[in-house]
Amino acid sequence: MKVKYSVIGVLVAILLALGFLVQATSQQTRMVQDRSRAREANPEDINEWRGKTVMFIGAHPDDEVSCAGTFAKLIKNGNTVYIVHLTSGNKGSRDLEMTSERLAAIRKQEDIAANGVIGIPPENIFFVGYDDGMLEYVPEKELVEKVCWFIRKYRPDALFLFDSGVDWVQWHKTDHRMAAKVALDGTRAAAYHLYFPHHRIYEGLQPFTVVDFFFKSSKEPNFKVDITDVAELKFQAAIKHTSQWGKGNAEYTGPDMDPGDVERQRQRRLRKGPDGKIYENFRRVRESMSF
Repeated sequence: MKVKYSVIGVLVAILLALGFLVQATSQQTRMVQDRSRAREANPEDINEWRGKTVMFIGAHPDDEVSCAGTFAKLIKNGNTVYIVHLTSGNKGSRDLEMTSERLAAIRKQEDIAANGVIGIPPENIFFVGYDDGMLEYVPEKELVEKVCWFIRKYRPDALFLFDSGVDWVQWHKTDHRMAAKVALDGTRAAAYHLYFPHHRIYEGLQPFTVVDFFFKSSKEPNFKVDITDVAELKFQAAIKHTSQWGKGNAEYTGPDMDPGDVERQRQRRLRKGPDGKIYENFRRVRESMSF
């Protein structure tokens, strides 16, 4: 009887081992397919993209304005854009009558309105909710896990983020610096199932590898997008951020931007290059950043 049970135990062990092997092989195959699919999905000219998903990960509501022209073009061509803000932007006001709670609510509505101009619906915008200016004091593992979750959940064909630098860390103000770091680290983690395995175990979120990165605010841009035909939309989106630029930051009196500030935004957002066109510039990396 003992021998019989021993044989059964061995068989069970073999079957379990085979199951794990098949599962691991399947997962590895899926990761390779993800990488292959993403490469094929992203021709060099993003004006040709159709039916793709991109994600922006930044620090504050308004950080994505510098990419708004590119997003407007992508949406116009039937692509989907998700926006992830790690903070609520609840500190950046010089108005002495403003409170953090009120400012967070204002900035959320401004951001929803701005993104609505270029076609991003409210359900595609996520406010993670950390305090403005405090990202560097949040445990990095916590931030990396949150980014990892968003990547696994929405599986973007391309990621837009602050530039962390090539060989040396690029300087950004505090929240931008941390957003650059954790966005990249969280994306790396998303490719491997052993990082934050509970995403897969409890939510069914599978590993995913991003292979196309557009780094904004870069000191080393190598890629530009002609946004001339949608620049007006970018300008209209920018002037929704009344509490951040100009007189509305010093004294917030309502959602309409001061006419003088509107004109300054017009000159800034609609400024043409020597060739008569308007561009957004990025450092683009088309490879897995997971190794």
